This record gives sequence, structure tokens and C-alpha cells, in this order.
Amino acid sequence: MKDHFERHKQVWTSEEIQKLHAFAKKGMTLKAISKALTRSEESIRKRAKADKLKIAKKR
Repeated sequence: MKDHFERHKQVWTSEEIQKLHAFAKKGMTLKAISKALTRSEESIRKRAKADKLKIAKKR
């Protein structure tokens, strides 16, 4: 069952961007970051690509 997020096309806040960078640096997976930020995996994938961040693969 997929998680459902009520937020659609919300602008990223500077706090969310800082958290994304911190989570990526810690090596968190896309799914874990998605839950922590309550954003879709696609949204996180796009933002990470824009910021040139590497997101850890599932282990």
C-alpha cells in the first residue's frame, strides 16, 4: 500500500531543503527521507537532482 500525501506541488521551504541535504549526507534512503519530510519520493528525487545530491540506494 502506497503512502498518500495530501500536499501537491508545494514550494520547498529553506528548512525542508536543509533537512534534505542533512538526510542525504547521513545516507538515508529515498523512502526514509520521503516519510521524514512528508513529501513524495518523486518530489524528493527531483529536488535532489536539482541540488546535485546523491540519495542512498536500498540496502
